[in-house]
Amino acid sequence: MGIPSTTSSSEELPSEGNEPRKAIAVVTGPTVRGNITFIQNGKRVIIVGRVTGLTKGLHGFHIHEKGDLSNGCASTGSHFNPDSKNHGSPTDNNRHIGDLGNILADDQGVAMVNITDDLISLTGTKRNILGRAVVIHADTDDLGRGGEHDSMTTGHAGARVACGIVGTL
Repeated sequence: MGIPSTTSSSEELPSEGNEPRKAIAVVTGPTVRGNITFIQNGKRVIIVGRVTGLTKGLHGFHIHEKGDLSNGCASTGSHFNPDSKNHGSPTDNNRHIGDLGNILADDQGVAMVNITDDLISLTGTKRNILGRAVVIHADTDDLGRGGEHDSMTTGHAGARVACGIVGTL
């Protein structure tokens, strides 16, 4: 699935009063399953969903640059980062656009996703996540603050346990 393109920078965000734009990613892995819905209304994108089969605790949650599942989650590339910034928290000014923090799985391995972000987009070109991949990681994303060798690139979030391509709904 290719990345949609537009001809005008005025199309980067929907104008007020337009219907919200929606997308979905069905994430799968060896034991993990879930649906993630993206709803854009104005500048903000609300991300909601339910993921099952996780271990209890926090799991890194990112948009990766490629919607390529030909080699499972390994072929999704790096975090979506068109501005060439360091890895960070969703509230940091200096972060990958795809850095969405962590999701929390309960004792039964279920994570309810409820995130609002104003950097990703379902329109335009530069920040558009359509056709890219959502990836859920095995470990906690340290938000670039962990001091590990990969904290500033991946948040030291560990293996990719599930992924899915973001497509229009």
